[in-house]
Amino acid sequence: MLTLAIQKKGRLSSNSLELLEHCGIHLKRTGSDKLKTSALNFPIELLFLRDDDIPRCVEDGIADIGIVGDNIVLETMADIEKVLPLGFGKCRMSIAVPKYADYTGIHFLEGKRIATSYDTILQNFLDKKGVSADIHKISGSVEIAPGIDMADAIFDIVSTGSTLISNGLKEVETILESEAGIYKNKNLSEGKLSLIEKLCFRIQSVNTAKDYKYILLNVPNNKLDAVCSILPGMKSPTIMPLGEPGWSSVHSAIKEDMFWEMIEQLKDAGAESLLITDIEKMIL
Repeated sequence: MLTLAIQKKGRLSSNSLELLEHCGIHLKRTGSDKLKTSALNFPIELLFLRDDDIPRCVEDGIADIGIVGDNIVLETMADIEKVLPLGFGKCRMSIAVPKYADYTGIHFLEGKRIATSYDTILQNFLDKKGVSADIHKISGSVEIAPGIDMADAIFDIVSTGSTLISNGLKEVETILESEAGIYKNKNLSEGKLSLIEKLCFRIQSVNTAKDYKYILLNVPNNKLDAVCSILPGMKSPTIMPLGEPGWSSVHSAIKEDMFWEMIEQLKDAGAESLLITDIEKMIL
């Protein structure tokens, strides 16, 4: 049995549970106050924890693996190993100063007061840059600190930047790009490592599918070469004859970021009746 620790509440919790469901792992129903559950069809049990408790829980072997942000692992300095990036929970961690400040570079922070909930990451960054600053560790509402003269700058998670702007701040240094990942204990048995491999195989097939669209189109046979030269396919497009003589159905998978540009090219090359649909899972 594999033990997985995930965030009890919040965005990473819902994303993690959704990912497991897409992987075909069905969990036993639990009440909102339950801290533990297991799967009905995969040898895994879940622990629901605070996100900043997950790295230590994995390091200490209470959980075999955990889904947690890179920033939390770095902040706790847990000795655990990243197995797989998950592509969600993306954010950046940045230093921000009052919008009127004449910021000229990292040495602007010399001797300044910086408010943050992530003092370890910030201290390590400043040490590497040779900057000495007064770090004030606070919990929550970091962005208000300069406005009440508690700090001269802040270091915090930034997503859209709108919170900074509304508090009269500007982002000046990005220290870390973070996302959720699967982290594992470094001393697991071969049996548990095998289960992790099976779980990651499922996750990768789900995440790969998110980057692709499945496309079906009808093409006159005399236009097949032109159309197929546009479609990338996994190896080559699948071509099947239609009931109408002189026509074929072409099937392929195309990257989401190439989609709209490619559609115009396919139509210009002679493709008709295009059907595009999502892909649930993809194994390369």
